[in-house]
Order: sequence, then C-alpha cells, then structure tokens
Amino acid sequence: MTRSDASSEGAAPRDGRTKAASPARVVAFQTGLSAESRAAAFLIAKGYRILARRFRTPYGEIDIVARRRNLLAFIEVKARGRLDDAAYAVTARQQARIVAAAQGWLMAHPEHAEFELRFDAMLIAPRKLPRHLLAAFDASA
Repeated sequence: MTRSDASSEGAAPRDGRTKAASPARVVAFQTGLSAESRAAAFLIAKGYRILARRFRTPYGEIDIVARRRNLLAFIEVKARGRLDDAAYAVTARQQARIVAAAQGWLMAHPEHAEFELRFDAMLIAPRKLPRHLLAAFDASA
C-alpha cells in the first residue's frame, strides 16, 4: 500500500462529508427510490404524465412533478410502515421547501406558468395501494 493510499483510506473528504453512508441511510435512500417508483407508476395509471422526478434546487427537492391536462402537481412521496404514519410525515418546513422548489421549477419551465398548480402527497406503505392526497397543502404553508 502506498502512502497516498494509506492516508486517503477511511479519511473524510475535505468538504467535511463522510466517505460512505451508514447502512441505515442507504436503506432509507433505497426505500425512498422504491416508494417514488411506486408513486410514479400509480400516477401514470391515473392518467398523469411524469415530467420530473427528484427535481433539486438550492431551496429544496420535489419528489415528482406530474401533469394531467392543464394541471401541474408537485408531489411529495412519503413511505412509512403504515399509511397513517406517512400522512403525518410532511412537515410545515418541508412544505415551505417544496413550495420554494416549485417556484424554481416554474422559473426553469415557463411553459407551465399558466397551469393550475397543486401540492399533493403520495403515501406509501408495504402491502397497501398508494394513497394520493390531492391538495395536501397549499403555497401559503
């Protein structure tokens, strides 16, 4: 092993982040991706067209941006062991970040500026159909 290999092995990157995610974070990330895929499939079956997944801005992230006719839905996906637990997982702080990210989406996609806007939640739990909460919160949150 060379000196450079030894010095970089297990060391944190210079930006302060750890090199590898904990196993629990990896599982949570994979669960989130799976839940978002289930939610997207459910939305497609309901006639929505998925415009974006995991849309990131400096202000926040939107799990799914979907369109149906002249409606643009910004959808937060929450996966928990029970649907009821997922329903309480969208906090006021998250809502504000989603609204800010939606403004970023609209600036990047001005062709959707005249669409009706809605903020939904999609609740995911094992062995249950997804629950789509229409207008789960509004932009004033």
